[in-house]
Amino acid sequence: MKIKNIINNIKSILLAIFIALLIRSFIAEPFNIPSGSMKPNLLVGDFIFVSKWSYGYSKHSLPFSFPIIPGKIFSKIPNRGDVVVFKTPQDNKTDYIKRVIGLPGDKIKIINGSIFINNNLILKKKVNDFIDIDKQGLTKRVRKYLEYFYNKEIEVLDITDNGIVDNTSLFSVPEGYFFVMGDNRDNSQDSRFINVVGYIPIENLVGKAQFIFFSLENSRFLEIWKWPKAIRFDRLIKRIK
Repeated sequence: MKIKNIINNIKSILLAIFIALLIRSFIAEPFNIPSGSMKPNLLVGDFIFVSKWSYGYSKHSLPFSFPIIPGKIFSKIPNRGDVVVFKTPQDNKTDYIKRVIGLPGDKIKIINGSIFINNNLILKKKVNDFIDIDKQGLTKRVRKYLEYFYNKEIEVLDITDNGIVDNTSLFSVPEGYFFVMGDNRDNSQDSRFINVVGYIPIENLVGKAQFIFFSLENSRFLEIWKWPKAIRFDRLIKRIK
C-alpha cells in the first residue's frame, strides 16, 4: 500500500512538472530584469510575464532551447514599439529584453540621438527628469523624453548628447530579422552595436513582455525578510507599454 502511494505521488509530481513546462513553453514565462537598459519603463528588480504565443514558437520557446521545433511555427511579426524578450544571436541562449524599433526592410539611422525610420523622424519632447536611485541609495537626475513612436508614446532616457551611438550609419534590416533598442538609449547594448547584438532573427523571439507582476528594490526574490521595505507596491500588476 505504501509503495502504491509513493508511485501515485511520483505520478502527481511528474504531471505537475509536465503541466508547468507546457505553460512555460507555450503560454507564459516569468523573467526578471537584471539591468537598467530599459529604464524608465522597466527597472532592475522588476519581475515580468512574457506571453509565448504572441509571435509563434521556435526551439527558443522551450526550456534550454531544446531543438524539437524546426524554424518558427505560427510565426507573427511583432509591431514596432513592442517590448520583446529574445535570445541573442551571438550565443542563442542569453535572454535580452529590448523594444522593437525596426521591422524587415526598414532603413534606420540615428542622427544627434533622434531616430529616422525610412527617412521619417520620430518626434520627441523633453519632459520632467527621471530620478534614478543606485544601489547605495544615491540619486541622480537623468533627462527624460516622451517619444511619439507610431501609435505609442514611449518614455525614454537620454543621458548625454554625444553618446557613441547618437550618430550612426544607415541600418538596413534584412528580411527575417528585426532591429531593437533599449529605452535607456545611452546605456543599452542593442542592435546599434552590430558586432555585439546586431539584427535579431525572427526565430530568436521568445515572446512579448506583457506586464510587471512583482518588483523589488535592491533585494533578491528569495530574501523574503527584506520584502516589507523592498517591494515597489506602485509597480505591482503594471502593464508594460
